[in-house]
Amino acid sequence: MNFDSIPVYAAYALPLAAVWIVYLRSRKKRDARSIAKLTASKQSGLHEPASLHPVIDPAKCIGCGSCVRACPEGQILGLINGKAELIEPSHCIGHGACKAACPANAITLVFGTERRGVDIPNVDPDFQTNVPGIFIAGELGGMGLVRNAVEQGRQALASLRKMRGSGPTNCLDVVIVGCGPAGFSASLAALENKMRFVTVEQDSLGGTVAHFPRGKLVMTAPFTLPIAGKFKFKELSKEQLVRLFEDIAGKVGLKVNFGERVESITPVGNDFDVKTTRTTYRTHSVLLTIGRRGTPRTLGVPGEEKTKVVYRLIDPEQYKGKHVLVVGGGDSALEAACSIAAMPDTFVTLSHRSESFSRAKPKNRGAVEEFEKDGRMQVLLSSAVRKIDEERIELEHSGKPVAIENDAVIVCAGGILPTPFLESIGVKVETKFGTA
Repeated sequence: MNFDSIPVYAAYALPLAAVWIVYLRSRKKRDARSIAKLTASKQSGLHEPASLHPVIDPAKCIGCGSCVRACPEGQILGLINGKAELIEPSHCIGHGACKAACPANAITLVFGTERRGVDIPNVDPDFQTNVPGIFIAGELGGMGLVRNAVEQGRQALASLRKMRGSGPTNCLDVVIVGCGPAGFSASLAALENKMRFVTVEQDSLGGTVAHFPRGKLVMTAPFTLPIAGKFKFKELSKEQLVRLFEDIAGKVGLKVNFGERVESITPVGNDFDVKTTRTTYRTHSVLLTIGRRGTPRTLGVPGEEKTKVVYRLIDPEQYKGKHVLVVGGGDSALEAACSIAAMPDTFVTLSHRSESFSRAKPKNRGAVEEFEKDGRMQVLLSSAVRKIDEERIELEHSGKPVAIENDAVIVCAGGILPTPFLESIGVKVETKFGTA
């Protein structure tokens, strides 16, 4: 046989074919894993994203997998038939790293879905609302993730400086309303840029974060604060974050007016009068970094006015040895239920109106399952509170009445967006159904 007559490229055909077969098998296994996760999410009712999440345009997606690898939360995205898909929607918490990593610009970050709308103030990419001079950053704008809120506070302040410049000498450059992660970051940026500003916070440093359950992890990735620099913590509890904020504020001389609540914001020419419970500030701009919770969402049932009913967990130890009802299906509810169930001689009932904890993280759902197996927690899905008495609670569970022994009730049903306040200052609120 004359091997010289065989084309040169034929010598490479067999190795290339082998590589191609290995690739196809690997892709088939990868697709099968992604399809299995997507199917499991749908079957368990966990197919609705809780917040900001990616939508992939299959016509643009090139199937490179950059978005899958970029997600800090694990395999929230997967590749199916050569295209990226959101395979575990309820686990997505809105990092946005997938969009930044996509080389084909195939990803759009959106709020809400076709089935579930989310109320979001009208804010442009520079964080300015439809009212010139009023800006919004952080949780109120739909960015609940602490790390993203920190970054938004810095960016919003930079946009504000660029777009509004410096105000007249007889007024402030900006009033920053709220001192949670976004407000704290913005305040440091204002201090760094020697702006004339005031930061008011109706509660305490950390805003909503300060009222999270004791020991709750709030940071799982590095973040950067103006003046203070970059922090490379892998995990940070709410106590550690608040303590860090306090230390930084003390070192740089940041002043925050705590216990001061904004009552109204009134346009005065190109400026604003911000009236608080203490005084009135004339300012060129306003940056709102308040939380979305606003007024806690109530149950609207008889007996809810009793002193044993509260709307946030401060210290689990106060419920030691008691029968406690926790109402809600989000992370705050599950975390509250688990931290109380961990107390000695304590029994918790967790009531949720839906069929699954679709908005909660896998870690919290797993913890609830463990406490339920240990007999320290009763989970009542598809249930609703009907009446609250001194020593018991009446509920409806799957259409049937249920009565349970009870010493305390914690309602973790979220809050009502401060829409009336926003409307009073002219800021439009839009319900997003899967739109950016």
